[in-house]
Amino acid sequence: MLSRNFRLQKAGDARWLLKNYKIADMSAFIDELMIVDVTRGPRDRQRFIEDIRQIATGCFIPLTLGGGIDSVEAASFFVANGADKVIVNSLFDDAPSIVRQIADTCGEQCVVGGIDLQRSDDGTYIVYTGQGSSALPISVHDRITMMLEAGAGEILLQSITRDGTGQGFDFEMIDEIGQALPVPLILCGGCGKGAHMREALQRHDVDAIATANLFNFIGNGLQTAREELLADGLDLARWDVSMIRSLHNILAMPA
Repeated sequence: MLSRNFRLQKAGDARWLLKNYKIADMSAFIDELMIVDVTRGPRDRQRFIEDIRQIATGCFIPLTLGGGIDSVEAASFFVANGADKVIVNSLFDDAPSIVRQIADTCGEQCVVGGIDLQRSDDGTYIVYTGQGSSALPISVHDRITMMLEAGAGEILLQSITRDGTGQGFDFEMIDEIGQALPVPLILCGGCGKGAHMREALQRHDVDAIATANLFNFIGNGLQTAREELLADGLDLARWDVSMIRSLHNILAMPA
């Protein structure tokens, strides 16, 4: 799905994705792959995992999965099937004690707390849950405090307002937190060019950025942006692309 302000538009299925997106090649220019099941209704986790196995083949980077995680069993199922981390959102409201159980079972480093923020007309921020469908009567600061107490090892801060717009990240969201975080902060929503990535990664309060429909893994935009960031002296990992492609070729060989 393509997303803009959390309104979804169908792009294709897993076969279409594999045909048109060179995810294995582009994984040489990212540090982590995040895939979320945005199904609005009953989810088929087994089918989701089957698609993930196809999509992530040849990606030698950490994999983060999310979408509808409502129990320790659901999180453990994702971890047992290749996830290094899981994104949890609504469960923090429905049953924070279960989030703590997930953190105790899988490790806090495995739990990414997802926060979706909508900027209102008066400039204030509203916390949403349920894929942006339900507003919560809680401040960003209190939301993060609760997530940390429940066992979140990372925070994914996403702007509903900037989602899919390519207009740049909303850094004022970070100001709403009102505290220095003891865990990594991932900023998401609005990345439209390499300069937006540079601006975010040069901040002391941003540990990582997430981008989706800026590059769509098509062409060499992602590769070019990363090379520009490295040339500017940003402290990013440098991957041996030729070795990664050699591994891809080995994987593609018949047994």
